[in-house]
Amino acid sequence: MRTFDGSDVVVGLDLGGTTFKSALIERDGTHEFVGRHRPERAAGPEEVVAGILDHAAESVAEAGRRGAVVRAVGVASCGVVDEAAGVAVFSAAYKWRDVPLRERLAERLGLPVALGHDVRAGGVAEARLGAGVGHDVFLFVPIGTGVGAAVMIGGRPFVGAHWQAGEMGHMVLRPGGRRCGCGQRGCVSTVAGGPAMERRYGELTDDPTRGVDAADVARLAAADDPIAGRVWDEMIEALADTLAASVSMLDPSAVVLGGGIARSGELLSRPLRAELERRLTFQVMPLLLPARFADESGSLGAGLLAWDLLAAPPAPARPAAH
Repeated sequence: MRTFDGSDVVVGLDLGGTTFKSALIERDGTHEFVGRHRPERAAGPEEVVAGILDHAAESVAEAGRRGAVVRAVGVASCGVVDEAAGVAVFSAAYKWRDVPLRERLAERLGLPVALGHDVRAGGVAEARLGAGVGHDVFLFVPIGTGVGAAVMIGGRPFVGAHWQAGEMGHMVLRPGGRRCGCGQRGCVSTVAGGPAMERRYGELTDDPTRGVDAADVARLAAADDPIAGRVWDEMIEALADTLAASVSMLDPSAVVLGGGIARSGELLSRPLRAELERRLTFQVMPLLLPARFADESGSLGAGLLAWDLLAAPPAPARPAAH
């Protein structure tokens, strides 16, 4: 276990669709991942928020046990996040709406808090310290519980007019398909991503209780299991369709693949590259690059947002009322 000998750190928390992850990050980006927690999503939104507050407090306490001085906390949440207001607007995973997450964390921890979006924060980590270095325009695409995207331009994420840019997982890919947690049918994340693959494997084997997860599907596909191979191929086709549309619209120089499923390496990237090339005609084929930080980019990016918050000039004082 690494100790910090009184060094200043920030805590970066990634509130993903399946797991909370936390890291201690120094000013230069040196980091140490310190915790994972699986929330009880079925208990309801307020219980999830209580779990977030507890996990954040424990992460701050762990930093103290390791001899670090925590200066701020950065939080990156899944779903729709209004970073300016500090509000978690909506999450299909956690079923919450309009949670003042920044305010509640600041009250609990007594520290400055920066709130961001998990995928956009991951894109910041890859842009500054990872595979996106040197690429002025790239897509960061984590494939985990679902599929997300951050449109990175000049090292910063494009957020859109309503903080909703990059919701790749909720592009309707298969109209009339399976209902998504967002309320639409046939979203990308109903075909690609861990839970979608697990469910599809259960359907094709007529055994939804078999307990095969996404990592098992990848392993079985690599071993030429025909059912797992079919599930894997369906995911590749869905991703290729989605990326082809994104390349046509945005013309990125690279697509950085992250998330847990990207850990499968060439099993993912080789067929995805071939399928994407097959769909493109006049468009320039982007580089497909593995993320440097895999499924840990969100917590690192959250920490970088916290350092940005500390470096920002103070807001100007309001003029006195007369």
